[in-house]
Amino acid sequence: MLVTGIEILEKAHKEGYAVGAFNTSNLEITQAIVEAAEETKSPVIIQVSEGGLKYAGIETISAIVRTMAEKASVPIALHLDHGTDFNTVMKCLRNGWTSVMMDASKLPLEENIKVTKTVVQIAHGMGVSVEAEIGKIGGTEDNITVDEREAAMTDPQEALKFAKETGVDYLAIAIGTAHGPYKGEPKLDFDRLKKIKEMLNIPLVLHGASGVPEEAIKKAVSLGINKINIDTDIRQAFARRLRDLLEKDSEVYDPRKILGPCRDAMKEVIKQKMILFGAAGKA
Repeated sequence: MLVTGIEILEKAHKEGYAVGAFNTSNLEITQAIVEAAEETKSPVIIQVSEGGLKYAGIETISAIVRTMAEKASVPIALHLDHGTDFNTVMKCLRNGWTSVMMDASKLPLEENIKVTKTVVQIAHGMGVSVEAEIGKIGGTEDNITVDEREAAMTDPQEALKFAKETGVDYLAIAIGTAHGPYKGEPKLDFDRLKKIKEMLNIPLVLHGASGVPEEAIKKAVSLGINKINIDTDIRQAFARRLRDLLEKDSEVYDPRKILGPCRDAMKEVIKQKMILFGAAGKA
């Protein structure tokens, strides 16, 4: 069933677990996410980045996700990941997204509040949930790069002001993660996370979670993270299986025989994440 992001995350917030938000840009990744959710009985958020929208087409990827979600036996939200362009956010609202992220985190705080508040008012009027970000997550997410020196941890007082003034449903915070593969082991600021959760008492989002050690993920969830974004781990699972398959059988040419096993490899990674986050059995 297709639901809003807050329907999924409010329950996670109250019961103390996290829901995986997995990026898709095609049919096979979407199939892997939905099958993993059904097999583990997990609620799930299927998200598309601005790069994913350009690759697949906004109407096409909406139709794929919405069709599969409406037939699924578990709650699924369709989410825009890192919507930095106001017009793109509006297009997603018009094309059936049930959750959007307005990422104006590169703007000064007051401007971020102003832009996000406008999106919240429009989206809520359409029954759609909104995520925003305060602080900057390091690394690269499609066409959005944040230099390591520029990456700044979320200030708890600013986060409280932001949440109160915008009315945002869930907030992405910067506590030491980064987008893309890590060079070393990330060190998360758990004290900062704990303080922000206590002050805001809303669902919190962890971006750049691919490659973060399992124990750190579990601790982050125990301290109030309710949405965890995963993309790189899925891409790497796809690429590993693809290379292995073509090395073993250079004569294969049927796309179904190539993409099918890759889809299954992605599904296994996604299932593991759902179990790790505590979402399994919560649908």
